[in-house]
Amino acid sequence: MFPWGLSCLSVLGAAGTALLCTGLLLSLAQHLWTLRWMLSRDRASTLPLPKGSMGWPFFGETLHWLVQGSRFHSSRRERYGTVFKTHLLGRPVIRVSGAENVRTILLGEHRLVRSQWPQSAHILLGEHTLLGAVGDPHRRRRKVLARVFSRAALELYVPRLQGALRREVRSWCAARGPISVYDAAKALTFRMAARILLGLRLDEAQCAMLARTFEQLVENLFSLPLDVPFSGLRKGIRARDQLHRHLDGAISEKLHEDKAAEPGDALDLIIHSARELGHEPSMQELKESAVELLFASFFTTASASTSLVLLLLQHPAAIAKIREELVAQGLGRACDCTPGVAGGGSGPLPDCGCEPDLSLAALGRLRYVDCVVKEVLRLLPPVSGGYRTALCTFELDGYQIPKGWSVMYSIRDTHETAAVYRSPPEGFDPERFCSAREDSRGTSSRFHYIPFGGGARSCLGQELAQAVLQLLAVELVRTARWELATPAFPAMQTVPIVHPVDGLRLFFHPLVPSAAGDGLCL
Repeated sequence: MFPWGLSCLSVLGAAGTALLCTGLLLSLAQHLWTLRWMLSRDRASTLPLPKGSMGWPFFGETLHWLVQGSRFHSSRRERYGTVFKTHLLGRPVIRVSGAENVRTILLGEHRLVRSQWPQSAHILLGEHTLLGAVGDPHRRRRKVLARVFSRAALELYVPRLQGALRREVRSWCAARGPISVYDAAKALTFRMAARILLGLRLDEAQCAMLARTFEQLVENLFSLPLDVPFSGLRKGIRARDQLHRHLDGAISEKLHEDKAAEPGDALDLIIHSARELGHEPSMQELKESAVELLFASFFTTASASTSLVLLLLQHPAAIAKIREELVAQGLGRACDCTPGVAGGGSGPLPDCGCEPDLSLAALGRLRYVDCVVKEVLRLLPPVSGGYRTALCTFELDGYQIPKGWSVMYSIRDTHETAAVYRSPPEGFDPERFCSAREDSRGTSSRFHYIPFGGGARSCLGQELAQAVLQLLAVELVRTARWELATPAFPAMQTVPIVHPVDGLRLFFHPLVPSAAGDGLCL
């Protein structure tokens, strides 16, 4: 027994020594990793690096970020403040929130920072896109695309968008079972972008096929830049090429149309605008522009539409106020067509033939609807923030931001911590945006609310996105009532796009027109 006992003690001792050595090595490695980044500060600046942790060697804090989601950033903001350092996805990152700090980043484009996208995104979207352009090429491209989202263009889109949204809501009401709102919103957004914005002539089968192809492209947009069999990049390239092949024919027709004809969609406007600036766009430029427009509107609009449906369901008082406003504006009566029975909500119903009754001017008079849309985008912005790369070392909130480091400005954190509203920022209160309740603020006031970013890279399509959400709110409130198809409200996933984890499964029911003809009965 005695030799056996010695053997056990020897094994335990060796194991303890091994664990101790491993712990010491890990501790040493972490200290060296931290020291490596401390020494990377710009010694020409006397300012310190922001507080924070660089995590573990090579991995940084990526694993914590993936597991904790939005809680990762809020916990570190509480510990370190509105400017802190971390290490994510293989790069040193400075996380920034707060109106003043975000203002410095967004207005420092081309001077302090530049846009940062992974190499895979540049490969898949192409070199003729707005997101990849810097400096003068970026300014020229924004000038071309500005016409796509001008007021005249929006006036052209709104009646068609209302028709598409009306058909969609009617199909939800006609469905036999529950609707997965996020999935339906993605399909709807793609149809509207492809048919109305780009003017593509697609039947339902073609639209569904292209939507699946496009979603595969987007799913592989942020992948390792390795073009090898079965890689994410190879899948993305295959999807991109399939989209481009379909766009070839449609764009060829537009390039050979009468140059004197009035533009009818975004692609027409891009071609006309480029020609007015003395540039004849190539087929490749137009294909990349088309895919970029789809990308810019797809997930974000679907996310915001789903959040709108969710928050209205959670706050029935807002629905009642919208309905009151519609009646006051003579818009309380919905389309007279009664939804038929759809095959489980698998697609929109045929056009009912009713004329659109909304325009940009009419939407502009719906002040409370506008406040609801703004509050949805404030409380649940589709994307949590944006990435930049520091072009030079500069000062921010008393810290140095070293040249070459990534800078992530936070939309969600900035909205959550804004102290400029009279009601608590964590609550749903559309009336915080009513003019009578807005405080006069300083030059940074507009950076307390940044769902569309700001500065030189602010979203060109923000007015179109808001119009889509306003139209959806109107058609929902005067056409349907909706309820959960699940026992409780779903949790929200915030990375990379805000959406309910279960897609938000709801039952929709048509409203019955009242006898007075000026409202609706539940």
